[in-house]
Amino acid sequence: MNLLMLSSSRAGDEGYLNHASQMIAEHLAQCERIVFIPYAGVTIDWPSYTEKVQTALPKLNIVAIESFSNPVTAIARADAVMVGGGNTFHLLNQLYKNGLMDPIRERAKSGMPYVGWSAGSNICGNSIRTTNDMPIVYPPSFDALSLVPFQLNPHYSDYQPPGHNGETRAQRIAEFCVLNPAMPVLGIKEGTALVRKGDTLTLQGPHDGVVFKGQQQSVIQPLQDLSAYLVLNA
Repeated sequence: MNLLMLSSSRAGDEGYLNHASQMIAEHLAQCERIVFIPYAGVTIDWPSYTEKVQTALPKLNIVAIESFSNPVTAIARADAVMVGGGNTFHLLNQLYKNGLMDPIRERAKSGMPYVGWSAGSNICGNSIRTTNDMPIVYPPSFDALSLVPFQLNPHYSDYQPPGHNGETRAQRIAEFCVLNPAMPVLGIKEGTALVRKGDTLTLQGPHDGVVFKGQQQSVIQPLQDLSAYLVLNA
C-alpha cells in the first residue's frame, strides 16, 4: 500500500496545505488523475472545497468525485484518491451511502496512492472511534477502511489551557484503551504525517508523536520505523 496520512491541512500559521505540498507532490508524482473526495466538508459546499484544494495544489490534476455520474466509477478510473478533512462521521456516512468503502479499500490495497488529512486520515484506521469530531450524523458503522490495523488520532495535542478542567486528549484516548487494550492508537501532531510504503511505516515531519496501547504511552520520533504496528496485535 501507498498511504500518506496527514494530521492536518495546516501547520501553525502556514497557508492551506502549504506544509504538505511537497510530500503530496512526491507521493503522487506518477499520478495523472487524482480524485478528490470532499465528503467531510459540512460548512463548505463540495465544489468549493474541491476548488480550494485545486488552488492549493495547482500542479496536480485533481478532479472532483461528484463530476462523475457514478462515484464508484470515479474510484475505478482514479490513479490516486485524495480525501480531505472536516467531520469524520459525515465523511464515513457518505462513503457508506455511496458504496465506496470496498472500492477504495480494494484499490488502496492493490497499490493505488492514497492521500488524506485529518478526517481523511482517520478513516484509514481500524475505526473512527478515536476521532476528535462530534457525531453529527450516525453512519451505518464506525468501522473504517482498515488500511492500517490501528487507530489514528490526527491533530493530537497534549496542551491543556490554564484553568481548563475538561479531559485532555490523552485522557480521552486512555478511556478507549481501557476498553480496547490490544488496539494501539497513534496520535500525530499537526504538521506531521504517517507514511505507509508497502510493509513499512514511518512518521514524517518536524514533531514527535505518541502511541497509546493498554496502559502504556510511548513517544515516537520522526523517521522512526513503526512497521511493527502494521502487524495486527503488534
